Amino acid sequence: MKNLSLVLNIVLLLAVGYLYYNDFSGKKTKDVAAKLSSNLMAADSNGSRPPLAYVELDSLNEKITFIKDKRKELEAAMKVIEQEQEAGYRNLQAQKDNFLKKGAAITQEEAEAFQGRLIEQQQKIDRTKQEQSQALNEKSFGIMEGIQKKLKDFLTEYNKDKKYMYIFTTGTGLDYMVFKDSTLNITSDVINGMNAKMKAEANK
Repeated sequence: MKNLSLVLNIVLLLAVGYLYYNDFSGKKTKDVAAKLSSNLMAADSNGSRPPLAYVELDSLNEKITFIKDKRKELEAAMKVIEQEQEAGYRNLQAQKDNFLKKGAAITQEEAEAFQGRLIEQQQKIDRTKQEQSQALNEKSFGIMEGIQKKLKDFLTEYNKDKKYMYIFTTGTGLDYMVFKDSTLNITSDVINGMNAKMKAEANK
């Protein structure tokens, strides 16, 4: 389940950590950089706040109810898959123990036939787990795509008034920001806004 949680965190990073820009669509990267530099220098010269903000992904992952619920749902499904595999292995061990009780009465032909059946059953158990895990991974990415859309929709609406040029992300162990001005932190706004948005949608 640790691997699944890591996948969820990485996909969440991709879901939230997009470069938000409100009037740069279709422009070249160097034009965007020049525009950003110009705006930052202008903000610095007149003492106004720069048009930047950031969100803490770890906090979003832990405090947005919709994300927490979906993560718990996927982790519960993975636990069921693992339990089914463990039960299958226990059954194989029980069959083996019961077979060996025959002791010296077991013929070579019987032993070979039993071993073949055991291997076949083990392969079936492993194959079933692999298929179920693959299906769950596909489901998890589908869920994360939904989270991505909801977050982008929220941030787009949120930014209509704020007019940030960029919204950066920090956290989940992939933090390249060596310094963060806490006055640019909009994490609480995003958490409260997303929770309110999802609650309203659930009550429709």
